[in-house]
Amino acid sequence: MLQILQNEELYLDIGEDMNVPDDFTQIELQSGMWWRHLAAGGIAGAVSRTCTAPLDRIKVFLQVQTQKTAISDSLRYMLQEGGLRSMWRGNGINVLKIAPESAIKFAAYEKIKRLIRGEEKRQMSIGERFMAGAAAGGISQTVIYPMEVLKTRLALRRTGQYKGIVDAAKKIYILEGLRSFYRGYIPNILGIIPYAGIDLAVYETLKKKYLSCHNDEQPSFLVLLACGSASSTLGQVCSYPLALVRTRLQAQVVSKYTYTTSPLGAIPMKQAGAGNDDNMMGVFRKILRTEGICGLYRGITPNFIKVLPAVSISYVVYEYASRGLGVNMT
Repeated sequence: MLQILQNEELYLDIGEDMNVPDDFTQIELQSGMWWRHLAAGGIAGAVSRTCTAPLDRIKVFLQVQTQKTAISDSLRYMLQEGGLRSMWRGNGINVLKIAPESAIKFAAYEKIKRLIRGEEKRQMSIGERFMAGAAAGGISQTVIYPMEVLKTRLALRRTGQYKGIVDAAKKIYILEGLRSFYRGYIPNILGIIPYAGIDLAVYETLKKKYLSCHNDEQPSFLVLLACGSASSTLGQVCSYPLALVRTRLQAQVVSKYTYTTSPLGAIPMKQAGAGNDDNMMGVFRKILRTEGICGLYRGITPNFIKVLPAVSISYVVYEYASRGLGVNMT
C-alpha cells in the first residue's frame, strides 16, 4: 500500500501496493526531482518488505491452507523444511518489482489525471483521484502481474524446487504455459477498487477530522500512522477475500504433472480438467462450502501484524534515503 503522508509529496509503501503516490509539484516534474522521490520510496519499500518478509510468507502459507492451521504450526513447518533462510523465500522478486511498479503506476496516474482535468488548472476531487488511482493501479498490476505469480510460487516452494527466479519462470512456462502467469488476475484487479477506494476515503476523512479538531495543526507522524493503520485495516477487511482467492489461484498447478504436497498441505495441487474450481467463482464457492466464511480470511492476522512495523520502517528509511538523494520531506 502506498500511503500519503504530509500534504502532497511524501508517500510510503507498507507492502500492499494498491494505491499511488500523490501529486508532485510542477517544479519537481520539470526538474526531474520526482524520480528521486520514487527512488527513495523504492528503497524504503525494499527495506520494509525485507524486514517483514517472514510475516508475508506466513500469510501466503496460511492463505493456501484448506484447513485451520495455527501461525505457530506454519512457522514450525517452514523452519523445519528449509531453515531460517526459508522465511525470506520470494522476497527477491518482491523487491525487484517495486521500482518498475512504482514508475508505471506514477506515469499512468499522471497521464490519467491530465486526461480527466484536460486544460483546467484545478484540484481534483477525491472521486477523480480514486478513479485515476484505481486505473493506474490496474495498469501497473497488469504489467507486473507475472512477477506477483512468481512471488507466490517462490514463497511456497520447497527446498530445491527452483534454483532461482529465472529457473522458476522457465519451469512454470514449460509445465503450465504462459496463461499460468496470469492466474488470479481477475480477483486481483477487482480487489484494487474496494481497497484503494476505502483506504483513500477513510484516510482522508480521519486526517480532515483531526485538522478540524486541532485548528489545522499539521498531524504528527503518530497521528498519520494511526490514520493510515485504520484505513489500511478497513480496506484489507473488505478486500481480503479477493486477495485470498487470487493467492489460491496463483498457487494452483494446472498441468499433467504434480508435485508432492507437504504434510500440512502447504501447496494445494490442481489437476487439469478437475471440475470448475479452476476459476474465481469456483474457488469462492469451494471455500464457502468447505471452510465457511472464516476461510475467506485465512492469513489475515500476520497481514495485520506487519502493518505497524512496515510503515514505521518505511518512514525512517524514506527519510534517510530522501536526504541522501537531496530531497526533503515536507
